[in-house]
Amino acid sequence: MTAIAIDAGTTVVKVVGYGPDGAELTVGRRPTRVTRPRPGWAEQDMTEVWDAVAAAVREVVAALPAPPRFVAVTGQGDGAWLVDGDGRPTGPAVLWNDGRAADIVAGWERDGTVDEAFRICGSRLSTGMPNAVLAWLRAHDPDRTARSRHLLTCGGWLFYRLTGQPAVDESEAAAPFLDIAGRTWSDRLFELYGVEWARDLLPPLRDDDHRVTALAPAAAAATGLPPDVPVVLAPYDICATAIGSGAVSAGRACTILGTTLSTEIVTAAPPAVGPAGAAAPVGITVPLGVPGHYLRAFPTMSGGDMLDWGARLLGLSSAAELMELAEEGAEDTAGVRFLPYLSPAGERAPFFDPAARGSLTGLSLDSGRADVARAVVEGVTLAIRDCLAASPAEPDLLTLSGGGTRSRFWMRLIADITGVPVAIPADTEIGARGAWLTGAVATGREPDFATAAARQVRIAASYEPDPDRAADGRYAAFLRLRELHRPVWALGRGRTPGDGGPAYSAGAGA
Repeated sequence: MTAIAIDAGTTVVKVVGYGPDGAELTVGRRPTRVTRPRPGWAEQDMTEVWDAVAAAVREVVAALPAPPRFVAVTGQGDGAWLVDGDGRPTGPAVLWNDGRAADIVAGWERDGTVDEAFRICGSRLSTGMPNAVLAWLRAHDPDRTARSRHLLTCGGWLFYRLTGQPAVDESEAAAPFLDIAGRTWSDRLFELYGVEWARDLLPPLRDDDHRVTALAPAAAAATGLPPDVPVVLAPYDICATAIGSGAVSAGRACTILGTTLSTEIVTAAPPAVGPAGAAAPVGITVPLGVPGHYLRAFPTMSGGDMLDWGARLLGLSSAAELMELAEEGAEDTAGVRFLPYLSPAGERAPFFDPAARGSLTGLSLDSGRADVARAVVEGVTLAIRDCLAASPAEPDLLTLSGGGTRSRFWMRLIADITGVPVAIPADTEIGARGAWLTGAVATGREPDFATAAARQVRIAASYEPDPDRAADGRYAAFLRLRELHRPVWALGRGRTPGDGGPAYSAGAGA
């Protein structure tokens, strides 16, 4: 039995064909355009995204030895993909990294909406979440909201084109509209955001037991898929990546080494979000897609971009060259330290401060290029440990995915700095693998996720932390250095430290 999984990322659509034994047989890829018609905006043509998916599916179907028995769909999260009553887009999709609603979210910061919402949904609000986008559209493009009938996500849009059924998975509804403890729509959240009118736009909520719908005839014609093949709505990409890496039980952790880092911990319950003893209002909490489990995720603003910056700073052509140079640096980096907060938006996880800025400190005439390179890589790696520390879990394994896994030096460094064994899955497309595993369970091919992951998630390499290179002292120094820089960040925003600037929520140990 063959099967297909679709993973629609922000800039590339991946469609993977799997064989009867679950092995990857073929991968079809298509680029997708992100347009930025104004500063801070990020949009996509919804029809272009569907056309890219349909073309990649046709390619994979033609390459498979037999017709697929199911199709599973995952994609980028958040944003607003609005359609009318006939399923036609009412405009371009507004993406997860769109910033047009910054002033709205800043107002929610000031009036306490962010903190109260976190106590209900367990997720910190951001400008690219659908509540913020809808509030902005209502104020600036009311005609579009009036013409819209369904609020979809990327995965929901593709599921709609494949089946004709509007739907939203719990993982995508959770941030920002679900009461995370009850996994139900929260009236109070709609009131807080001032979007009570948007309740009518929400499609039916799909939980773990209601993922499968038959392929629509029009989609069969467009994709070359067999008529009526089951289509499975998988959780969105960060959840699918966790599942695809084998993180399907409480205490497991994974990190996506992408443009930003997303460190994720699987839990058996949502975090304590009440006013007493509550988790800091950072990160997001969503149903994982594995029954009875949740994903506590910390998507940072620091990640691959910081490594690319370090490479440019040192006159190197790529982050891969930065890793090679860093390996030559002294283990103590000759005293050089790096805070990886270079994003103009500051940092959002595992602490929140839009004024956060990066720095290289401890430089002396003894510092060489290799020491600076190693300090940059180590600073980004300490951010992973910082995210792990923000969770009450103590994982016994950290699974890594993304382009950074090609550097053995970085993999060893991550194991040493986090103190957690590191594993690298063998699949080339981990998000698609997670969607496939979801489809295999939803259609009865596999009995449950634990069994499916044990059978199907193959590890290509693993790294054990070296006790002689434990980084407790360096992590403590990293946190202390960050605290010492906070007054400098405040001055950079034209504020006097302590004058009531943006709220700061520290990660564990800060």
